[in-house]
Amino acid sequence: MKYIAILSIGILAYLLFKKLWSNKNWISPKKPFPGNWRNILIQKVSFYNSLTAEEKTRFEYKVQEFLLNCRITGIHTEVDDTDRVLVAASAIIPVFEFPNWKYTNLFEVLLYPNSFNDKFETQAEDARILGMVGTGYMEGKMILSKPALLHGFSNESDKKNTAIHEFVHLIDKMDGKIDGLPSILMEKQYSIPWLDLISKKIEEIYEEKSDINPYGATNKAEFFAVISEYFFERPKLLANAHPELYQLLEEIFNQNMSQRKLLRAKHSISRNSPCPCGSGLKFKKCCGKQHY
Repeated sequence: MKYIAILSIGILAYLLFKKLWSNKNWISPKKPFPGNWRNILIQKVSFYNSLTAEEKTRFEYKVQEFLLNCRITGIHTEVDDTDRVLVAASAIIPVFEFPNWKYTNLFEVLLYPNSFNDKFETQAEDARILGMVGTGYMEGKMILSKPALLHGFSNESDKKNTAIHEFVHLIDKMDGKIDGLPSILMEKQYSIPWLDLISKKIEEIYEEKSDINPYGATNKAEFFAVISEYFFERPKLLANAHPELYQLLEEIFNQNMSQRKLLRAKHSISRNSPCPCGSGLKFKKCCGKQHY
């Protein structure tokens, strides 16, 4: 018992040190948000376009903060600003209404050129994984298929977004385990109805009486990630098809997604167009000046 007590104290001390170290080394943005990054958000991220001017400023700050504290590394693939901004947007969307949120359990996102298997091979026949939260020696890392990342923001009607899915797993993991019960976001009074509803909805998937992605029936953790994709991509449809589920997700994420107008620009902004930030200047003289 004595040794167990000493070990427990050691683990607690390590976790406390880790938390203090993370906070001490956390980098906050000091420079203005890059104009070309804003253009990427406008063109690619419907969630961003649904925000008020004040909310957009807050979203941009969190995107910039995320990228200052988490590396985006390409593995046999190039990484550009679009990739970086979309990874960051995926991270911020689920926690947008938690102003002090920090992903202290993540320091690097690895982008792969396509899907992979559990040995991280991309050319094998069983290379079907699109995203993964690292464990063991990969702790603190996330792996994403670059095509899946881009597809998540190019098709926003299919109720799927791989990167958001993986960040929801990471949120779930903040309390120590990925189990579909994100206690760090959920008040205790929601736990029992949430777990009961998950069981009911998984049963509906098995009975083929649901429009929820069948992968959600794998287990409670996957259900939480899958239904979160649905919540952020097709909130009005979710609210109509699964009102109880929608209501609990609204409580978990502290966001009324069904009231947002998820619109994305369908055309590129020309150099001489009015800048979408509302400055009154032409795009080339404002947010687009870093392009030209």
